[in-house]
Parts: sequence; structure tokens; C-alpha cells
Amino acid sequence: MKKEITGIIPSKKIFIGDSNAPIILTEFGDYESEACAKSNEVVKKLLKEFDGLLRFNFRHFPLIKFHQKAHKASEAAVAAAQEGKFWEMHTILFANRSNLGTASLKEYAKRAGVRDKNFLPKMIDCYYGWTVRADLIEGLNKGITDVPVFYIDDDRVKGKPTYKNLRDRVERALKQKSAMTLKVNA
Repeated sequence: MKKEITGIIPSKKIFIGDSNAPIILTEFGDYESEACAKSNEVVKKLLKEFDGLLRFNFRHFPLIKFHQKAHKASEAAVAAAQEGKFWEMHTILFANRSNLGTASLKEYAKRAGVRDKNFLPKMIDCYYGWTVRADLIEGLNKGITDVPVFYIDDDRVKGKPTYKNLRDRVERALKQKSAMTLKVNA
């Protein structure tokens, strides 16, 4: 019997929220960043408030110059995603952002429900490193230099990622989509 070879599920294909939601919120972030941890709480509130209207995608942009363990934490999140446990791992990583050593990542993966017996060797071998690097390169190509950075659909959100700022931008995007739908149906 042949073993089926599957590709790595990249971050850009991992969402939380209704798959038919009209608005996509994307964040480029870093698991060691305090600002990203705070914005993660804002995103949770927005997902509840705009349930059914908003989908969220987290993209990896580890600031390795300042956060030496952020890249490996992103790799661990990608590893968890391969078993459908990205969001569980995502939450655990932010909750433990000051303790992201490789041994800790293995424990967090276990807590998230990851069953891959090769998790630790894959972390050591940087198995998911290129997947994280793809997000990083995309962010650099978009002009990102610091995190968190948010996009609503393809439009970069200007200003601080406060609840009010992001909420206002989501509402504006919903109104624009609604107006466009009315024009098309008229």
C-alpha cells in the first residue's frame, strides 16, 4: 500500500469564522510580541461581535531580531495546523509568549492535541521553517516592518489595532459590501 504524500497546509489557508463571511480580517503577527497578544484579544471580541460576518487569518511575521523564539513558535503553530489544531496552539502560544523554548513547544503541542510523534524532530529540523518564511516574505513585500499589522480584505488598516479602530473598519467594510450588493441587485 502506497503512503499518500500531502503538502504542508500554509497559514494563508487557515481561517477561523464562518467560511461564507463577507469580510476577511488578516493579521501579520509574532507570538512573542506583547502588542500582538493584546490584538489577539481584540480579534476574539470582534469574532464574537461579528459572528457569521467575519473570518480571521493569522500570518506569521516573527521579528527575530528582537524575539529569538518567535520563528520556532510560528513553526509549532504550522505543525499543529497539519492536524487541525492551529487555533488551539495559537491561543496557547500567546498565553505562554514568555516561555517558547523548543521543549515547551512540545508540551504546548501536546496540550493543543497534536499527536505527531515526530513533532520535536520536525522542530529541530525546521521542517515548517519555509512555510513561516513564506509569510514573512509576503509581509516584507507588503512593506511590513513591525507587528501587528491588519488587513480587512486586501486593505491595510491604518492606525493602532484597537478594538474601536478595527471595529469601525469592519463596520465600514460591511456597509461597502452591502452597498455594492444593492447596486448589483438593482
